[in-house]
Amino acid sequence: MGALLTILVVLATSAEMAHGICNLSSNGIRACQPAAAIRNPTDQPSAACCAALAGADLPCLCRYKNAAGVWVRFYKIDINRAMGLPGKCGLAMPANC
Repeated sequence: MGALLTILVVLATSAEMAHGICNLSSNGIRACQPAAAIRNPTDQPSAACCAALAGADLPCLCRYKNAAGVWVRFYKIDINRAMGLPGKCGLAMPANC
């Protein structure tokens, strides 16, 4: 069941990434990319990244954390770093994320 869910998330994510996801636009994702980059990430997210995350549906983003391959492929993002960005922006992630 878990593998099927992951496959469905990957397929849905692939289609949605062109327009953004969970109220986080593709421009917002790009603004956060330097702080969540696989190689040479910045220490802190930019103001543009934090603004984008403030408008994002964080519980929705939590559902995509297991689709790390998609984030890596499209944006070269380390999912563990990405999941830490809301906290660096002073935002609280859902407890079950």
